[in-house]
Amino acid sequence: MGLLDGKTALITGAARGIGKAIAVKYAQEGADIAFTDLVMDENMQNTEKELAALGVKAKGYASNAASFEDTTKVVEEVVKDFGRIDILVNNAGITRDGLMMRMTEQQWDMVINVNLKSAFNFIKQVTPVMMKQRSGSIINMASVVGVSGNAGQCNYSASKAGMIGLAKSIAKELGSRGVRANAIAPGFIITEMTGQLSDEVKAEWAKQIPLKRGGTPEDVADVATFLASDLSSYVTGQVIHCCGGMNM
Repeated sequence: MGLLDGKTALITGAARGIGKAIAVKYAQEGADIAFTDLVMDENMQNTEKELAALGVKAKGYASNAASFEDTTKVVEEVVKDFGRIDILVNNAGITRDGLMMRMTEQQWDMVINVNLKSAFNFIKQVTPVMMKQRSGSIINMASVVGVSGNAGQCNYSASKAGMIGLAKSIAKELGSRGVRANAIAPGFIITEMTGQLSDEVKAEWAKQIPLKRGGTPEDVADVATFLASDLSSYVTGQVIHCCGGMNM
């Protein structure tokens, strides 16, 4: 028996990185997986096959998470294909780093739209489904910089702080209908994005972390599995830091 047997999860931005790790972990725990990414490319196709090989129903949907119209269509298709949505993971995200004095309006808007507006889009569309079911778990992927801030990431930090406020507000709005909402705040996680940093930069990051290592996508996926499962049935409106103690 898996922790997520009989559940259907919808995960955004899950063709690679943390999103894919969450999708794989959920599938291993018995959940059927609907996932999105920007285009139906080789990564999406391979992820779909990898998930299906775990013995669950899995389907990828090409969609711009920042588009309300795209999101409406995707959620309609997921409900038609899977019949229900028990878990929503708002994971889609990008960075466009730069100091505020040099940051362009386009850099600001792109990050806010992809990271934060996408969560609004999906929560807006999934809410009626979960309310009708009188159950559901919404998980927003935030960041430690959404709590502490970070120079050169005003747009990213603001978007992730917004993800936290959004989760807390939704928890208060939907709790009476059996729908929970929480946020995960990862720290320095080794992904394709951070993998491009130099060894010197990674070493400096490690010095700031009590556990003296960067996290893995699987570390975050374990926390996401807890929040998606009935093990966290009395947990809502919370922010769980997955950062090796980097932010206390």
